[in-house]
Amino acid sequence: MNKNSLKWLYLDFNSYFTTIEQQTNPSLRNLPIAVVPSLTDYTCAIAASYEAKKVGIKTGTMIIEAKKICPNIICIKANHEKYISYHHKLINEINKYIPIESICSIDEVACKLIGKECDPKNAISLAISIKSGIKKNIGDYISCSIGISVNKFLAKTASNLKKPNGLKILYRKNLPQKLKNLKLSDLTGIGRRMEKRLMLANINNINELYRLSPKNMRKIWGGVQGERFWNILHGNDIAEMPTKVSTIGHSHVLHPSWRNIKYAKHILDRLILKAASRLRRKSFFCKKIKVYIKVTSDQYLEGKKRFNRLNDSISLLEKSNQIWNEIVILRKIKKVKQISVVLYDLEPLESLQTNFLKYLNHDFEETSKKRNILSTTMDLINSRFGRDSITIGSIPKKISQFSGTKVAFTRIPDIKEFYE
Repeated sequence: MNKNSLKWLYLDFNSYFTTIEQQTNPSLRNLPIAVVPSLTDYTCAIAASYEAKKVGIKTGTMIIEAKKICPNIICIKANHEKYISYHHKLINEINKYIPIESICSIDEVACKLIGKECDPKNAISLAISIKSGIKKNIGDYISCSIGISVNKFLAKTASNLKKPNGLKILYRKNLPQKLKNLKLSDLTGIGRRMEKRLMLANINNINELYRLSPKNMRKIWGGVQGERFWNILHGNDIAEMPTKVSTIGHSHVLHPSWRNIKYAKHILDRLILKAASRLRRKSFFCKKIKVYIKVTSDQYLEGKKRFNRLNDSISLLEKSNQIWNEIVILRKIKKVKQISVVLYDLEPLESLQTNFLKYLNHDFEETSKKRNILSTTMDLINSRFGRDSITIGSIPKKISQFSGTKVAFTRIPDIKEFYE
């Protein structure tokens, strides 16, 4: 295939969370809305509608500030199960027209063009068919921007050239001219820190970035990723580096009324139970746990534990309790703003070797076996009858309600997570 041939179609749903809210509730259409974690002024928007974006409200804007900018903004509490449900509907619809090569986030997918699909006219016709199918079969208010180009990176970049509801082709021959109006930070892979490095190297715009040699780009990036970025920026279609699961964790910013130690401990326990259930569902053990506590805006505490392979809920709760006592109780902390838990140093279940400890300590082996059976049984009951149908210890109802699965833009939860 010609290296200048179109090879990728990238689809980006516009203001996804807010659009789904406007799709399911027509009274919200054409109004400034923000999707928020909780209905309080002391949180931030996790998504903003185009009407809100027009007046300067964006993801991360504090609601107390958003209301000053736009007094009539409507805040909607996030419904993550609904967003994932629509995500799967949209995936199924797109697959009717072209196989999806990779799901990049909750609101972005990439498709590889083959054969006649690589012809510009056919690629455009395909994109229009996808858009029409979504409008007809999923929701008339749901729009997407589609980019088509010679590699996935440039197809994604093309999808950002016109929003909302755009359709753009980015040819190799038009580089870098077609990107001249973009900022460096508009390119995927250039965050604040990388942008700062580029500025220090006197690279201030995309034209200057494009003129760099692979060697210089590698030097700025500090490794092979720089050379890789040079290739994708110049339109070369290279294989992506494989990824693997390295951690499993959850985090929660506490509502102001839940920040006392009693409620905070319940939330920690709930996060541990949820992470432990995910660990088992993905067939992993962990060998380390970290608990991270934000006490004030500038005070952070953390504790870690290392141990032999574990994946049962009881043992992981015991480890987190030890950390909690060390970093919170002994320091006489009174209030907690945020809690994060991370299970890491993961090992797949199939790598588990014979545990010779059982020949030395029969009681330990029996206890571990019983805890694993109990944890797995709890998973099955909660999967059948709903989250927290059975749990370890008592969890207040309002604490249980907060802990539903959340959507990170780069990770789409399995629907089973809503039962964990």
